[in-house]
Amino acid sequence: MEKLYFASDYQEGAHPAVLRRLCETNLLKTPGYGLDGFCEAAREKIRAACSCPGAAVHFLCGGTQANAVVIDAFLQPWQGVLAAESGHISSHEAGAIEWGGHKVLTLPQQFGKLRASVICDACERWNTDANRAHMVMPGMAYISQPTEYGTLYSLAELEEISGVCRAFGIPLYLDGARLAYALACPGNDVTLPDLARLCDVFYIGGTKCGALFGEAVVISDSGRMEHFFTIMKQHGALMAKGRLLGLQFDALFTDGLYLSIGLPAIHAAERLRGEFLDRFGWRLAFASPTNQIFVLLDNPTMERVAEKVEFSFWEKNDDSHSIVRFATSWATRPEEVDALIAAIE
Repeated sequence: MEKLYFASDYQEGAHPAVLRRLCETNLLKTPGYGLDGFCEAAREKIRAACSCPGAAVHFLCGGTQANAVVIDAFLQPWQGVLAAESGHISSHEAGAIEWGGHKVLTLPQQFGKLRASVICDACERWNTDANRAHMVMPGMAYISQPTEYGTLYSLAELEEISGVCRAFGIPLYLDGARLAYALACPGNDVTLPDLARLCDVFYIGGTKCGALFGEAVVISDSGRMEHFFTIMKQHGALMAKGRLLGLQFDALFTDGLYLSIGLPAIHAAERLRGEFLDRFGWRLAFASPTNQIFVLLDNPTMERVAEKVEFSFWEKNDDSHSIVRFATSWATRPEEVDALIAAIE
């Protein structure tokens, strides 16, 4: 029996609309470096979707690359970035931010989320420390939607965090690697215009959300970072065939596709949660309403399931139990969910 794959949400290729657009334009000749008409059309669609006509939109290849470039661009050499202990930049990016010269200043989290009060306390501690000249200054706050644990910030939480960042004069950066799954989640109340209004910079994930690869960095005030294009070049992040990125986002932002592309993943994940709990008596490690399901399994069960299913090992809970993650995607089909349930049963 061939293994079933529920390890991540970027195992498939691309949405048919994206592939179709790439094939239709394959032999056209365009300027390079994202200066072509396709990229500009995608930028205009993203600005419209975000209700932010003054935004700058830049296309990069991947999430770690986007995080490294954005954080380096917005920070001074003496500054670091505040992030949850579980945040992607502090846990799963191999020190990419530190390699670029900026310390990740980790803070306590609750199910992947930073609280505004925790950010406030960190900034106040630095401001009132007599030895602050010897310390890394908090220069940015980093959050993600959804978080590493698949949880969501509410609009009220995001507004509170934004207010704290603006009170201390530091930019708020939101990592949207899985943003399409947040937008498709029934429990979500944060929209793209909300992100443009409350964040100084964020990125719209493509790699995990229907594109072959690519992320769209949105800087809400285009005058805030006039030389971002050059900084991308310095980081080796400026793609010569930039139109390949723009074309994909042009397709994803046509007829509202990006706002609905995550629905199959949300529906599949909701069904799996119910089956895991009711049929198999498994325990959720914590509640996550999006496309990532975190389950607490005894180690023998984990090993048996692993014989038939690819999932992600998350962390050891104790000597006899582990937390594992099952992830659905935009391409997950109901029959694949049926097969997973049958394989476990």
